[in-house]
Amino acid sequence: MKSNPKFLLIFLLLLIHGVAFPQEKSIIDQLEEIAIVDQKVMMPMRDGVRLATDIYRPKGDDPVPIVFSRTPYNFNTYGNGEMNTRGMQSALEWVKKGYAYVVQNERGRFFSEGEWDILGTPLSDGYDAMEWMSKQPWSNGKIGTLGCSSTAEWQMAVASMNHPAHAALVPQAFGAGVGRIGEFFEQGNFYRGGANQMLFTAWLYGTQHDPMAPRLPVGIQQKDLLRLQKFYDMAPEYPKVDWKEGLSHLPVEDIIENVDGPMGIYEEMITRDPNDEKWYQGGLYHDDMPFDKPSFWFVSWYDVSSSPNIALYNHVRKNAVSEMARNNQYLVIAPVLHCSYTRATENTMIGERSVGDARLNYDEIITAWFDLWLKGEKTDTVSEMPKVQYFTMGSNKWQSSDVWPPAESVMTTYYLDSEGKANTRNGNGSLTAKKPRKANLDTFKYDPMNPVNSYGGNVCCTGNAVQGGAYDQQEMELRDDILVYTSGPLEEGVEISGFIESYLYLSSDAKDTDVTIKLIDVYPDGKAYNLDETIQRVRYREGYDKEVMMEDGKVYEVKMTPMSTSNYFEKGHSIRIEVSSSNFPRFDRNLNTGGNNFDESEGVIATNSIHHGGKSLSRILLPIMKK
Repeated sequence: MKSNPKFLLIFLLLLIHGVAFPQEKSIIDQLEEIAIVDQKVMMPMRDGVRLATDIYRPKGDDPVPIVFSRTPYNFNTYGNGEMNTRGMQSALEWVKKGYAYVVQNERGRFFSEGEWDILGTPLSDGYDAMEWMSKQPWSNGKIGTLGCSSTAEWQMAVASMNHPAHAALVPQAFGAGVGRIGEFFEQGNFYRGGANQMLFTAWLYGTQHDPMAPRLPVGIQQKDLLRLQKFYDMAPEYPKVDWKEGLSHLPVEDIIENVDGPMGIYEEMITRDPNDEKWYQGGLYHDDMPFDKPSFWFVSWYDVSSSPNIALYNHVRKNAVSEMARNNQYLVIAPVLHCSYTRATENTMIGERSVGDARLNYDEIITAWFDLWLKGEKTDTVSEMPKVQYFTMGSNKWQSSDVWPPAESVMTTYYLDSEGKANTRNGNGSLTAKKPRKANLDTFKYDPMNPVNSYGGNVCCTGNAVQGGAYDQQEMELRDDILVYTSGPLEEGVEISGFIESYLYLSSDAKDTDVTIKLIDVYPDGKAYNLDETIQRVRYREGYDKEVMMEDGKVYEVKMTPMSTSNYFEKGHSIRIEVSSSNFPRFDRNLNTGGNNFDESEGVIATNSIHHGGKSLSRILLPIMKK
């Protein structure tokens, strides 16, 4: 297309004479037009510690509700000499909707005073923050808490304190705030089945502040903080670590030290057992704590903690203090990775697998939720909403239910069977609805120095060590230390939606070992996509309050921590499970010695056998939807 010389001449003349052209306003300019911006407010706690808080509220004298986000992460407006717009975009959106938006750092983080401890800071901090906010003249006395991951995980335990201003919750990907819920003893995702989840090793490297790091003077004034925040945001710069290599270091307790990482709480946490009394102090929510708040819970299938998260939803819905709270619990389960709800597209990819159009109008849902509980405005969005909205992969559609698992699901037993050689996908392992005709066993050697590598999965926060999502497991299934049990091709499609239970019968020549399991959707062309996975450290098979070692050759029933999914296995597909003793570095390696594991550098090879048939009915219970 030819340019217009007359237009170009006029444009150049205007530039020469300094004629200004309209430019898009910055987010801070937009905020300052409609909001009172009050940054680095040092909010006092009952013990005198002050927490750095940014407040954005609509101009005018009318009291407004508050959306409150509390986080260990850096939300400073400035970083590396540039404006950080992400947090301010949230503030702008909520102010436009008629809310004050308040974001606060946990104690000991960045500009906040005090000592930080992951979910170990006093519960009173959250309570005191609500007390302070609710008494401000610009507050209508209603506060809703909102956040994903570490900005969500503190909400449940603080809700148990029942501050009257805390009107509603929206926790998203909140697993690290769940301590003990029924049979789940994950203690904030630190464990799965008694094995350490290594995500916290990598996460704490980049999160915990070294106690020797420089700090601002206690009692510093707001005017000085406003000046300092523009060129000094208190955020340390951590050297990048190749966690594929870094997490392989032994002993486990020295991993962060080995990469010259910050000193902190990791070295103490890694020594705790799953029922250590320290897990019951601080910010984790446990099932003996009261709960009486309307809540909208967001979970995702490929997150690190879908099962305990859903279990918490069920627990609150059944055990909340009041009927009002019991009747106002809602759940969304999306087919995405950790905190990736809004990244769903018309063709949502979870790793290598497409699940089609998985979009959902999260903004509309959350806004309607807070409008109801913080403003008293009823909308059809909430009144017509099902209690549970879940996405079924395979059929690639959103579905709804009044309960989870859906009432139409029936627990259906499939048994492990083989002719004694289920090793690899080329073996003779089968998954069948009929009990095995005779007793048999499949044996493999588990070498902790050559563990089964994590490939895809339901993960978070491990840097480059593990990539989350569904990946074709075929190549992995050629390892001799993976037992593979596959059903025949399905004669008609089958939907599995709910918790998946599994019982495996194990013998070993080691004092202690692990058992791992994966649930797989096998396509007619052989592609094998992982759906969920779990692990059980065998020393905790009788409970997490004691360790019981194995005797050589004796057969033990191992009940696995439940998995969960919603997946449609199309006609011609097969259902498969993999069984092994490692899934590393998703979970730490059991060194098979029966020792502490966290302080050991050498392991022993375990000869492990899975028994099936006779009295040892190794099996998996699948929640199959009735037609």
